[in-house]
Parts: sequence; C-alpha cells; structure tokens
Amino acid sequence: MPPTLHAMTAIALITAISATGHDEDLSPLLTACEHAGLSARALAWDDASVGWNRLDAALLRSPWDYTERLAEFMAWCERAAHSLALFNPLPVIRWNTDKHYLADLAALGVPVVPTEFVEPDAEPMEALQAFLAKHPCAEFVVKPTVSAGARDTQRYRRDQEFAAGNHLARLLDANRSAMLQPYLSAVDADGETALIHIEGGYSHAIRKAALLKTGDAPPPDPHAFGDIQAREPADDERRLADQVLAATSRLLKLEAPLLYARVDLLRGADGVPRLLELELTEPSLFFAQAPEAADRLAEALAARLANGTVRTRTDIG
Repeated sequence: MPPTLHAMTAIALITAISATGHDEDLSPLLTACEHAGLSARALAWDDASVGWNRLDAALLRSPWDYTERLAEFMAWCERAAHSLALFNPLPVIRWNTDKHYLADLAALGVPVVPTEFVEPDAEPMEALQAFLAKHPCAEFVVKPTVSAGARDTQRYRRDQEFAAGNHLARLLDANRSAMLQPYLSAVDADGETALIHIEGGYSHAIRKAALLKTGDAPPPDPHAFGDIQAREPADDERRLADQVLAATSRLLKLEAPLLYARVDLLRGADGVPRLLELELTEPSLFFAQAPEAADRLAEALAARLANGTVRTRTDIG
C-alpha cells in the first residue's frame, strides 16, 4: 500500500524542452508515480509557463541542455529550491554538474580514471603535451568538465595530437574547463558498468558498449546510449560504488542518502575498476533494463513526501 500523501501533493519530473521525446525513463516513471499515489507531471525546467510555486517537489530527470546553459539552469535550481523540495538537493547539483568533483573524490582515496584538468587560461598544446608525457597511453579523451551524453567529447590517437590540441583550444577559448584522460581500452571488449542506487541502496546495473570513436570519426549523438544490456556487477564494482557514495556523503555532509545515483565504472589495464563519472543530477536510470526500479524510485519519493522530510536546505554546500 502506498504511503499516505496529502491530496494536493504535486510532483514535477523535470526535463527540458529540447529533450522532448528523448527520455525513455519518463513514461515508466510517470506510471510508477501513479501507482505510488503521487500526482506527477513531466515539466520542462525552461518552460516559462509553469507555476513552480504550485508544486511540492521536483525530481530532476532529463534537463539535458543544462551543459550549454549552466548559469541559467543553476539560477532556476536556486529559485526552485526555495519553494519546493528538489531531488537530488541543491548542494549536490551544484557540486555534481562540473566534473571537477572527480578531483574531490580522488583526494578522498577513490580510484578514478586518471584525469588532468586544463583551465581556460592554460596554453592548450603545452597542457596536452605534458599530459601525453605523463601518460603513456595509446589513445586518450578530450572533453569539457561540464558535459552530458558525450557532448563535445572525442577520442584521439597519440598521432592525432594536432587535432586534439585544436579541440582543447576550442574548449578553452570558449572559457570552458577541459579534461584529459587516457582511453581505457578494456571498454571496447567489456563495456562500461553503470550501477544505479535508489535511496542509498543498490538497485540494478547495466552494461554500456563503447560509444566514443577516434578523432577522425564523427562525434556521437549526445542523446544516444549505444548498446545497453542488463548486467550483474562484479563484487569489486559493487564495493567501489559503495565507496564512491560513502565518500560523496562525507564530502557533502549529507544528512540522508541520495534519492538516486548512478556510478559509471571502467576497468583499467590492470583489471581494477575505476570511477569514470558519478551521475547525481540528470542520469538515465535505464528502467527498460530493470522495470521494477521505476516503482522503487517512486515509492522512495512517496515515502519522503509522506514523512515530511523533503525540504532541501539551500544554505549548505
């Protein structure tokens, strides 16, 4: 039986106008919310006609254009958090929308994919050459620190240094911080493991096939996920995901588990899993591969609303 909710409780599943038709999780989640006794609607954060103060809570799902409109999106989050419960909460969103968070987690001992950050005032070719001298990798990846869906992300061979340097320069010239990472070739055979957690507990996992092609190939479709299959994670992947979430909780001084989280892992040449990305703002949760997970998320949200413990604190983080 679903928890007892106030009759006027209204939930927004937050998407974006540009993401219309691309979020495959929305339909099953709307159905699950109905089963859980929630009055839920899919609403775009950038729809000026929405009266946000008439809602009780907002669950971020697919505001996938935020990477190109970050200041505008964060201003909306700030306003929304003052009038409704925001999931995940504002301090988490502030931290997780920029992949500099990988450095924070690495400082706490989390094994992450080796990453060199390049800031806008750097000389791009010098930064790239220093990275290549430090990392004897056959291939590497250039991407912005604020990105989603492999947008503006490309894989290069070492002999494509000039093309990679131009890519890096374009990012820096646009006043965007960038990242350089070795390309972990194990992904070509084994794929990437994404572990989804709901209310702090493991829910399910999927395998994503390699998506990035080399620098002379066209960039991937930012809305494409490639070949997705259900996967049973290995014990060391489960342990690393738990370590990542525990470190995040300590770092952000969270008082409650995250309502949802996706931990994306790759194995290095040594076979050890490493954190590629921690998705806490707008991750696809792949309900098609685990249909019961939509119900788990809706029930967890309903329980928080029924318990009256949903108000976010905008004065932390």
